[in-house]
Amino acid sequence: MRPSRPPGPRWAWAWPPAAWRHGDAAPERHTAARRLLLGLRPAAATRPASRQALRLRPPPMPLASVLTPMLRPVAFVGEVVLAATRGGAFRARDFNRVLADAGARALPIVTVVNMLVGAILAFVGAVQLVKFGAGIFVADGVAIAAAREMAAVITAVVMAGRTGAAFAAELATMQANEEVDALKVLGIDPIAWLVLPRVLALILMLPLLYAYGVATGLFGGFLVGSTMLQVSPAAYFDRTLNALSWAHLGLGLSKSFAFGVLVALAGCYCGLTAQRHAAGVGLATTRAVVIGIVGVIALDAVFAICANALNI
Repeated sequence: MRPSRPPGPRWAWAWPPAAWRHGDAAPERHTAARRLLLGLRPAAATRPASRQALRLRPPPMPLASVLTPMLRPVAFVGEVVLAATRGGAFRARDFNRVLADAGARALPIVTVVNMLVGAILAFVGAVQLVKFGAGIFVADGVAIAAAREMAAVITAVVMAGRTGAAFAAELATMQANEEVDALKVLGIDPIAWLVLPRVLALILMLPLLYAYGVATGLFGGFLVGSTMLQVSPAAYFDRTLNALSWAHLGLGLSKSFAFGVLVALAGCYCGLTAQRHAAGVGLATTRAVVIGIVGVIALDAVFAICANALNI
């Protein structure tokens, strides 16, 4: 005998008969149809995972999720070092273009900034030293500060905001346009083709810009010292040469070399890891500038501690 339909609205026929609902085994096809009509997922999807599946599931690793983003820059530096040791091939035309961008085209801003910094150092020193009748020693202060600290740091900060940002924007645009993927498909290493020439160019150019920045900083200090203190040019340059030493210049050159490596690697890394859209280019450029400037200041602090420990 066919079981009677339970009381309820007209659509209640979708439910199984009362006999099925009170313990009888309902056919699987009726159960699946009922769940579809009610908008539920299939029964198999709602069953709890078996013990074997739970046993095979890997445990969560929060330490790895934290360390992986920290190790990516280290891996990137290792790839650059390997490309340099293998003698990565890149076009001389691209290398010359990057050299011009990081060197000759950066001279105007390096000149203005370092000359103003030298003039400011001389002005501040003159205001204080004149009170004690030692205004001539302004030349000593400007020479030592420019050679040891200011020329290297200011030039590196300028290059981080100019050349490092340019590296990041260019490589991020290539990443968004899938040009980096095209190089990989063609069997060309993007690190050797894109990153290595930029790193080498900034390593070569930043020490030269440092030397030029020292000269322009000394000239800016000379302008202020000769006008405010009425010091003769011969006396000013004599004090400058007596204050400078090869230790000061060697420390500044070492800093500029390290700053060049840092700024170039930061710009290239942020560019190659940028997201593939227009906003990602801006974010990569911002990251490159921030990392470059903060890294330069932090690295300068390390150099200062080491120089103090070595009595340089």
